[in-house]
Amino acid sequence: MLLTVSHTTRYVFEDPVSHGLQRLRLKPKSTHGQDVLDWKMELTGAKVEAEYDDQHNNHTALVSLEAGAQEVIVTCKGSVQTSISDGVTGMHSGHMPLWCFLRPTGLTRAGNKVRQLVASVEADREDTLGFLHALSYAVGEAVEYLPGETDTSTTAEQVLTAGKGVCQDHAHVFISAGRLLDIPMRYVGGYLKMDDRDEQEAGHGWAEAYVQGLGWVGFDISNKVCPDERYIRVATGCDYGEAAPVTGISHGGGATSLDVHLSVAEKLLGGQQQQQSGDGSQQQQQTGSGSA
Repeated sequence: MLLTVSHTTRYVFEDPVSHGLQRLRLKPKSTHGQDVLDWKMELTGAKVEAEYDDQHNNHTALVSLEAGAQEVIVTCKGSVQTSISDGVTGMHSGHMPLWCFLRPTGLTRAGNKVRQLVASVEADREDTLGFLHALSYAVGEAVEYLPGETDTSTTAEQVLTAGKGVCQDHAHVFISAGRLLDIPMRYVGGYLKMDDRDEQEAGHGWAEAYVQGLGWVGFDISNKVCPDERYIRVATGCDYGEAAPVTGISHGGGATSLDVHLSVAEKLLGGQQQQQSGDGSQQQQQTGSGSA
């Protein structure tokens, strides 16, 4: 499937910014199940200071905000060829050893709620893949998909207590639960082409578990599927914070407003284009947005 993405993030500051830095993880990389054909990022009110691959092998751009800027616009456009992978993205690679994906983080540390959820799953734990499918269903049943109830600082325990959240929260609960069973787990941020609309607020988030013999396997709890050719992987991390599309700090500027425009489209043969979009939303973490 040939997918095209147009993603614009616009920040408006009440007062001129004196200084600011942002870390952008907005460029997908060619990997198992996807081939990035072209990708372009344009900045207004900021400039790229450095580009590198981080500890999770995410392509990262460090940008500085122009002194005196009251508007910063980040625009990404590109096309990605995807293929069916049944959610399997392959064996582990990169700089981080697998044991790093077993450690709890502030957002995924398990408490009584997560432990009770794991104990409630009636599935054979020796069948890792089968148990993970049962666990993903249990997470979806325990946490109603409801935007606006959580933000990027909400923990897995808090999500289960509230019983409400979005895809980012589903992923964190699933990750927290899987790590209790010594299964390496990670967060994935990216894009999802939906079948019912062509615009969305921002990107999507899901989780991957490492299964011996298969490698990393994706689980989108919010949509009750394993990622397929409609998904574009952009960044991974031990939790959302390590895969956030935009994070940063700024001095001055006063109050900040954020406006995001995103479309994901399938480019069909003959030059026709059927526009679709993901159902994820991203919420701001400092100066960036998160997953729904």
